[in-house]
Amino acid sequence: MELLVRAAAAAAASSSPHPSLQLPRRACVAGSCRPRPRRPGFPSLRAAAAAAATVVEPETKEQQNNTSETEVFACPVCYEPLIRKGPPGINLSAIYRSGFKCSKCNKSFTSKNIFLDLTVTSGTKEYTEQKPARTELFRSPLVSFLYERGWRQNFNQSGFPGLDEEFQMAQDYFQPVAGGILLDVSCGSGLFTRKFANSGTYSAVIALDFSENMLRQCYEFIKQDDTLLNVNLALVRADISRLPFASCSVDAIHAGAAIHCWPSPSNALK
Repeated sequence: MELLVRAAAAAAASSSPHPSLQLPRRACVAGSCRPRPRRPGFPSLRAAAAAAATVVEPETKEQQNNTSETEVFACPVCYEPLIRKGPPGINLSAIYRSGFKCSKCNKSFTSKNIFLDLTVTSGTKEYTEQKPARTELFRSPLVSFLYERGWRQNFNQSGFPGLDEEFQMAQDYFQPVAGGILLDVSCGSGLFTRKFANSGTYSAVIALDFSENMLRQCYEFIKQDDTLLNVNLALVRADISRLPFASCSVDAIHAGAAIHCWPSPSNALK
């Protein structure tokens, strides 16, 4: 199983053509970064990763129609912070009722049915973005439906230790960032996303995939667990090479059996 954390990506960030995507080098040495002030609502991060926790303030009626700058989501075109109009929170309900707009290029983004589309082509009707065959395969409705109904379970024949052990390996590895925001990239049908969200270890879990059908399957499984509808869990469609997140906003990145499907792993790391 392939695990990515910000510390692993920091080495490649220096060569990125987009400075705003550079990941902070804060998880390598305990206490080497200046922590943010603790805010109510979520537990603080451990000292080894205290610098990048992003928390969500409790929603009030006065805030529901406010326009504010988001702390997590950024424009995939120019990487500037998105202005959000609607209720705050990194959860399905709040994001569904919110509109997002880039503070620089004015491109708008909305929740497309059940996921927030933060791709470059979001909102366009006459242009589609094609990826290599290994990526396009998982956009198929059939593959998306079968992925968690036998496909992924057969990975143990290729040497994978099994879903429960893979999850525990990830949890052990991410202990230094407990209480922070976890990004599950190439989440597929959300098999590990749901495990991370149910664990209560993180202040928020963001499931990200390029496949619209995988995200729909992810939502179908989430609906079967009432507890997941009330936790800080978001579904986002995005390109792994153009991650739409502000610098210092994500504490851990998980990619389970996914990197080989990316068009350019080196660009994704940057």
